[in-house]
Amino acid sequence: MSPAKRSSGGGSGGARSAPATGARRGAARTAPGGQGASPRTGGTRGGKSGAPRGVAAPKPAGARRNNSGPSASSAASPRSGPGSRGGASASRGAAPSRSGSPGRNAAGSPSRGPGRRPTGNGPAKGMRGATPVRPAGESAKRSLGGEQVEGRHAVLELLLAGARRPREIIFAGDLDSAPILDDIIDLADELKVPLREISRGKFESLARTDAPQGVLAMAAPLREYDLDELMQPAADGSPAFLLLLDGVTDPGNLGALLRSAECAGVTGVILPRHRAAHITPTVTKSAQGAVERLRMATVPGIPTALRTLHDNGVWTVGLEAAADQSLFSLDLATEPVALVLGSEGAGLSALTRKLCDALVSIPLRGRLNSLNVSVAGALACFEITRRREAVRQQ
Repeated sequence: MSPAKRSSGGGSGGARSAPATGARRGAARTAPGGQGASPRTGGTRGGKSGAPRGVAAPKPAGARRNNSGPSASSAASPRSGPGSRGGASASRGAAPSRSGSPGRNAAGSPSRGPGRRPTGNGPAKGMRGATPVRPAGESAKRSLGGEQVEGRHAVLELLLAGARRPREIIFAGDLDSAPILDDIIDLADELKVPLREISRGKFESLARTDAPQGVLAMAAPLREYDLDELMQPAADGSPAFLLLLDGVTDPGNLGALLRSAECAGVTGVILPRHRAAHITPTVTKSAQGAVERLRMATVPGIPTALRTLHDNGVWTVGLEAAADQSLFSLDLATEPVALVLGSEGAGLSALTRKLCDALVSIPLRGRLNSLNVSVAGALACFEITRRREAVRQQ
């Protein structure tokens, strides 16, 4: 059959059409996809339709695509040849062509393209904007993190405290023998905790602190307590002794504060949920195991926590450098007390200062005008402990 008899425009059913001349083929390939421009006439492989580029006619079930001419617009139907069984027309919801314009997918449902939003009553599960489903009982088992514990003393206290389950202890392969390492191995054997030894390079890549001392442990997360639980008297009947941190952001300072607080007999620590340091491997290492012994709670806002403490009879004492009253003249020995410390740079916020029952300062006799927050917190904690011990010995 000659090329003239196989030209497009009204071919017989099922016969493939082809351009009559090479000139027409070149013109079709260079024509823009606007009105009346056919990017390709018949004769294409696979029987593709002659609709303009970017809009292709959907293929009805049981029908072949026609070899029709170009359509006037995306909403107009092309002329179907006699060989077309279904006479399918191009529509606004046509399937996407090679140019990537939106249309319908192979299943016939609208596909998501530029400027299109998914239809339905709400976002689908797993999509942005969907509300996650909280498992039952999750609110009652909140955690503070602290799953990775690094440092020899921190790992040893993890095993001794028994507050949470250690999952694995990992050692670097080139450690020298030491009594504390023997204690860790013996305790791990008693508790049936798996031990693993890896190369120094792999260990350093796994560690998240600067000096993990060749030992780290993976454990269950720390339990988070409620504020109401922290306000209760201690196990020995002594009134609550709380430490409330208003925006301490340095993990090293937080770890040092927790260590001093545990040694001074603090019964609970309150941390803000936002814009503050939380329990990280650096904190657990600096705390030297204090995170295993302290009860800790997080609150959405420090002012709300201060109001709650005040309503429940807990005295709130803020440490402020510009306060007139000295810490050493504070007469709080038998009452529940919460010591409030501010951030490293700005100290207590204005609202926190206003809500505290008392503001005290540490007298300084040198030329420097401030102490590190962890040092100031340690002094304040042990001053309250000293007064309580003095009353107890009377």
